[in-house]
Amino acid sequence: MDNAAATRKPWKKNLYENAEYEDNYTDPSFLKDMQTNVNLTIYTPKQAFTGATRLSQQISVVTAFLVVFHHLYTERIGAKAIFVQSAVGTILGYFIYAGREIQLTKFIEDSKTAFAVLVFGFIFSPLLHTLTNSISTDTIFSMTFFVLVLHLIFFDYGISAPFVSKAISLNAAIFGSICLASRLSSSLHAFVLLELAAVFFALGPFLVTKLYSVQLLALSIAVCCYFLHSISHIILYTYICTLAFVNLFCPWLFVRLQKYKNNINGPWDEAIVTEESAS
Repeated sequence: MDNAAATRKPWKKNLYENAEYEDNYTDPSFLKDMQTNVNLTIYTPKQAFTGATRLSQQISVVTAFLVVFHHLYTERIGAKAIFVQSAVGTILGYFIYAGREIQLTKFIEDSKTAFAVLVFGFIFSPLLHTLTNSISTDTIFSMTFFVLVLHLIFFDYGISAPFVSKAISLNAAIFGSICLASRLSSSLHAFVLLELAAVFFALGPFLVTKLYSVQLLALSIAVCCYFLHSISHIILYTYICTLAFVNLFCPWLFVRLQKYKNNINGPWDEAIVTEESAS
């Protein structure tokens, strides 16, 4: 047996040349090409904190939308007043986003699109308002909570990740808005809430991405805290604790656990074909 092992061909990393070796044989040279943490990026606490603020910004956007819903639900503010304010804010946001690159023809086309969306939304708002009448309010609020969490999970925060999906995120937010709209007092209130949902979740991300800064986040948090203080102290404390968890604890834990990261690359990985550009 020892003589056979001594006379057999040296092991090679080719399956068809290793007929004399057992199927589970591992040669000592097999691991010589193993590499650990190739192209590993180490994030600083500042980078981790800055990344976490993106999530906090979107949490504040969702919170602001729910605050507006609460004012419509309790009828503290009229639906027409909110509609006018949101329309003015949308127009101002459009000009801020376009900046000096604004063109008259594009503005007219976008205005036609917005007008068509408003008309169809107003026509279908009575149907959407009564769509979930048979479902209890507690079920509606619970379902809305879960779909808005789904919106936050799949939202595009500017990173490349497999679970990022703008379509799922937007559809989840719109579905939650339709659920909430069915609890309002009239179809006009439902129409205004759905129009706000389009502004907050469909158009708003473009402007927030362009103007994003820590100062904008601080302003959003301050506005949300101001209105939540008048609604419920428990919700206010929950909001603050959530932001503290996202902005302080999560970045600290992420930076602390980086030292335990251990990615192994070796000959068992799939081959990557590198295309050479024609000279």
